[in-house]
This record gives sequence, structure tokens and C-alpha cells, in this order.
Amino acid sequence: MADPIEPSTSSSDPNSIPIPTAILHPRREPFEHGLLTIQKLIFNDPVQALTPLKQKFASPSTQRVDSAALAELLQISFDHSRLVLETLASVLHSESDPLVTALPDDVDSIGADLRDLILFLYIQSYKRLLPRSHKDSAAVADVWPSMSAFDGYLSALSPLQLVRSNSRRYMPSQADEEAHQLSYLQKHLANILSLLSEHVEGESEESLVLTMEGFEHLGFLIQFGDKGSGGVPLSQAAPFFANSDPDMPAAPVPVSQVHDWLLQTIASSLESITEKVSAKENGSPSGSDQDIAMADASPSSAKASPSARSPCFVEGVSKSSYVKQASDLKSSSVKVINCHDSTIYILAPLRYAIIYGCSDATIVLGAVGKAVRVEHCERVHVIIAAKRVCIANCRECVFFLGVNQRPLFVGDNHKLQVAPYNTYYSQLEEHLTEVGIVSTINRWDEALSISVIDPHDSLSHPAGVSDAQSESATCLDPDQLTNFLQKNLSEIKQMLREAPLEENWKRELSSALHVYFKDWLYASGNIRQLYCLQGD
Repeated sequence: MADPIEPSTSSSDPNSIPIPTAILHPRREPFEHGLLTIQKLIFNDPVQALTPLKQKFASPSTQRVDSAALAELLQISFDHSRLVLETLASVLHSESDPLVTALPDDVDSIGADLRDLILFLYIQSYKRLLPRSHKDSAAVADVWPSMSAFDGYLSALSPLQLVRSNSRRYMPSQADEEAHQLSYLQKHLANILSLLSEHVEGESEESLVLTMEGFEHLGFLIQFGDKGSGGVPLSQAAPFFANSDPDMPAAPVPVSQVHDWLLQTIASSLESITEKVSAKENGSPSGSDQDIAMADASPSSAKASPSARSPCFVEGVSKSSYVKQASDLKSSSVKVINCHDSTIYILAPLRYAIIYGCSDATIVLGAVGKAVRVEHCERVHVIIAAKRVCIANCRECVFFLGVNQRPLFVGDNHKLQVAPYNTYYSQLEEHLTEVGIVSTINRWDEALSISVIDPHDSLSHPAGVSDAQSESATCLDPDQLTNFLQKNLSEIKQMLREAPLEENWKRELSSALHVYFKDWLYASGNIRQLYCLQGD
């Protein structure tokens, strides 16, 4: 059930625009998984750059833009045009859009809705927040390896390059990022509305109008309530569309009216978010932010957030094992952050996943139907079944991939290897089907590498490398590829029960297996993982 939206009005000003009491949120997905490091998509003047696209495809019969037309208009390669459509599909707000449900061979011809494409291309100018310092650097130093094959390389870099290359970076809090995204939308709102608007004859200030359908496409960037993509339709929250007759097309609204209402709504939401962040920083109990990640370096620090909007955080797991299954999660997205020297299993159907700042770990993701981003990781083995994956600023990692789309490599990567997905668990096939991954298509060895410089990073960039291409990955030596086993104890017990042996021999076999298994646990050091799992 969607959260109700109750407009509030000012009693002192009868002409004031009603503002919803529910907070307006930016949709995280376009900002977290929808930004591409393609230089030709970073426009100094997005309105001037995108107006020709709008004019060419604005007629009712050509409201969708296919790969070939997009490549020609933006002067980009067909591979990059296809990447734009696939990335857009992974972050769309409407599950009913044909691009979301398109088979891989049909993506190019189906194309993108013009208005969604315009919004997607516009936000390519967005710059992320600077990484924040960890509040307990001493604790991080305890788990971070003191030496690396790249220590000599890093020591030769300038301080600025060192910051850019060093994976000891920490994500800003979710609340800070949300405020940053809302501020960006506030600043660019007039431009965004002008690109979604239609021109009508009349007075100059009223010549641009927005239809209810056009207004709904803003749902690509913003939403009300805490129910993720299934939240309150924007038109239900807007006073100028909320009471429209469902059997009659709603009358278009002047863009100036929409602009004023949204500006006030964003300002109100920003004020609320800022108060929460300030209260938390001052230690007020009322300032707890469900979206702010935990920092304790223990498995108990990982928990699922209560809201569908909020991802489940697995943060600070060190020298231990951690397991999450579908029944443990209340969110459709997961963030694995700053985990070291550990084994982490997320065996569940998900929409999105982010792995950030991890080292010397093995991380297994079950089935991710939209997108996975792996960033600033070192010496990590990642086992992923997903529709698409983007790997950025990683080094000495191995990726075992089951992916429907080409793996994307961006940023400052070094010594990465790829191999096919190499594990199985009892619910894997069910989870793959649930999130829409085609199990017969695996493009693990068709890597696509683009710019080494991320234009969305708020840090300035070293001179002379703007056109450099990100280092791709090599294929793992087939002799080194082994299955990553996740056999259940129940399967072994069943085999023992069905073995054609007398009961006393079964007991002796079971005892021998137990002894050998215990010896192996101690010899391999995996006894620690067993203790951790028992603790869970």
C-alpha cells in the first residue's frame, strides 16, 4: 500500500501552492547505476545539445529512439549507443516499458522512450559527492593490507593521483547523497522541465505546458514515499493533476506552475533531510538515519533496512563469514561496503547491488536482475549472476560472471581477471527466473572498456589522460578455474542415508568424514569461518 500524500497549505497565503507532507526523494538508481564515462555524453549545455534530439523525435509516431538513430545523432559508436540503451533500461522507473522487458536481440530496434532518454542523457553532467573520511582510520588500518604489489606504483603518483587511485575511500552517507542529488535537481529543474514541455500558442510566459504523461516521466528522477519504484505516482501528489477524471485526458499545465510547485517541494524535502543529518551529527536520538551505513567492523553491523527504498547494508565485516538469504532481506538492493578478509554470501533475488571498498574477500551474489557495480576493491573474488555489471577502479580482482550483457570496465583498473560463473545453490534457478536473467546467455568474456577518467567524480582530473581507455580484464587460465562449492549438509546426510551399507558401517563412515573434515578445517584455516557461521 502506497504512503498517502496529504498536501499542506499555508493559512496566511490563500494563493500558496499546496505542498505534500511526504518527503520527495531522488531516485537513487539513475545516479548510482546510470552514469556513463563517455565524454561525448557530457554536455556543457544540455538544453542546447538535447533540443535537436527532442525536435527530431517529438512527433507521436516517432516517440522511441533506436540504437542506430542515437549513434548518428550523438556521433557515438554503435557499441556506445547500445550501452546507453542497456544502461537506461537498467534504471528505468517503469517496469512496463518495452525496453525493460526486451530480449537482448531486440534492444536495438525497440529503442528508448524519447522523454526517458532525454532525462538519462541530461543527468550525465551530474558530479558525485567527494568520498568522506572514515571516522575510525585506526580500525581501517588494522584490516587493510600494509603492502601491495602496487605500493611502488602508488608512491610515484602525485597526492591528487594517489587519492584518485587509492581504494581506501569511503562512500558519503545515503542522506548526504540524497541531499546532493536533490540540490542538483533543484538547480537544473527549469532546464529539465523545458525539455519535457510542449509549446502552445499564447502569451510568452504560458507558451510552454506540461502534460500529465510528460509530468509522470519525472518519475525517472524523483518519487514520493518509501516504496521504491512502486511508490505514489507523481500525478497523484501534484495538485494540478491529482483530481483529474480518469476517463478524460488531463489538461496540460503551464510549466511555470509545475516549476514553482516542484521548487517548493524540493526545498521542503531538503530542509527535512538536512535537519535529520544535523541531528544525527549532534548525537540526537531522534536524528537516526536508517539510510546511513554502519561502521562497526563485525558481522553484527550488517542488517537489512526497514524501507523498500533503503538498501540492505553489509558493512565492516572483517575476518569472518557472513550469509544472507532471501528470507533475511527486506530490500531489493544490497550494498557491501568496506569488508575485508572475509567470505560473504548474498543468496537472494535482487534488483541492484553495489560492492565498494572491499579487499581480500570472496563475495557471492545470487541473482541481480538490474545492475551490479563493483568499485574500489582490491584482491577480491566476486561471483555474480546478473543482467549487467560495471567494474570501476579495482585491482588484482577476479570476477566469475554469469551476465546477459557485456561487462563494463571503467576507471583506473589494474590486473583484473574474468571467468565464467562457477557456483550453484539450490534456489539459483528460481532466483534467476524471478529477476529476469536469461540463464542461457553469458557474455562474461566480451568486456567493454571505456574512459579511465570518471567525469562524474567531483575531483579534478590529471591533465593529458582524458581520452585514455580503461584497462580491461584478461581471461583466467582455464587450469585455475574450479567450482566454488556451496553444498548443503542435508545433501551429504541424504547420500549417507541412501548408501547401501549396514548401519554400523554408515556410522563409521560418518565418523571418518567428520574427522577428515575437521582436520581440513584446521589445516586450511577455514575453522574460523565455521565459528563465525555458528555465531550467526
